[in-house]
Amino acid sequence: MLDFMDHVQNAFYTSTNWNVDNGYTRLNSSAQSILDFRTPRGLRFHLSSLSTPNFATSYSLGSISVIDGSLSYLYSTLPLSSPKSADVDLRLLSPGYRQHHPWKYPSPTRDDALMYGRMFLPSGTLEALYLKRLGATKQVRVTAVSDSKLKHGGTILAMLQQDTGKWSSEYLYSTDVALLGWRGLWNFGEADPRPEGDKPVGRFSGGAEVYYGVLNKSAGMSTGLRYTTLPQHPGIPLTMTLTLNPLMGHWTATYAVKVGEKAAFASRFEFNMFSYESDIVMGAELWRSKGEEGMEGVLKAKMTQNGSLGLLWEGRLKELLFSIGGAVDFRRGEGMVKVLGVEIAYSS
Repeated sequence: MLDFMDHVQNAFYTSTNWNVDNGYTRLNSSAQSILDFRTPRGLRFHLSSLSTPNFATSYSLGSISVIDGSLSYLYSTLPLSSPKSADVDLRLLSPGYRQHHPWKYPSPTRDDALMYGRMFLPSGTLEALYLKRLGATKQVRVTAVSDSKLKHGGTILAMLQQDTGKWSSEYLYSTDVALLGWRGLWNFGEADPRPEGDKPVGRFSGGAEVYYGVLNKSAGMSTGLRYTTLPQHPGIPLTMTLTLNPLMGHWTATYAVKVGEKAAFASRFEFNMFSYESDIVMGAELWRSKGEEGMEGVLKAKMTQNGSLGLLWEGRLKELLFSIGGAVDFRRGEGMVKVLGVEIAYSS
């Protein structure tokens, strides 16, 4: 489940007309949301508030082997609105299958900015984010981490992102090994809107990424294709992707399908041409509508070919949001339960 600060950042993207799904890193977002869900560890509580339309705070406290926590603060030059935990749409907090729409040209927007910081206790690790819109098609995103355990005491990642609707690109630089990189995504087809009787029912997208570490003289790249149905498709919504890392010889194919309003299924097959190793993961999500007892939520499950099972139940009871999950490895004779945790959140 997305934490409160991530939800507020998504509200900033929505208010500034930025399409977070139109990027190469989100090529496999439908399958990843179903198959790569995060399982809680231990017991953790979150207390958050959007005290003013421009300022938000969040506190967390957890216990795995030791007591730990974090303090988070966020400021936006653009007034934002975030529903309370009792009213927020759970599908915004627990993303699943992503329904894509015909691409369109970005709308004009103000050059607003967002700043975010978090301190982890008792380690003292600091995280920071600065986000600045630059017109209708560009934005700058700078993230930083300060930790004594990291080389040089921390790292900074800067990105210039551009989204024209038809295509998007990211230029990035990281102080860690002086990494330089580029990502791009191209959407085939024409822009929306089109005549009512001639709207597309599906869309192909293709993209790639390349990066090079100046200090360690290492390079990498990947490329991928995606086909997804659009809302005008007469059948069930589905998304298929194929990605390749040519330097590592690694292929990945995913398939995700939405069955009605309350169920979605996904699978992923991976194969390495050099080692001949392969892996298969299958998963599903099932939504439960709000009942008389006031409970609603989603059950996510995944199974790998190695006998590992992951389960996650995310939902709402009255004004509290909760996540309960665990991971089981059936190959182990003893201690089959690898991970087990509960998270409870409240926001006002």
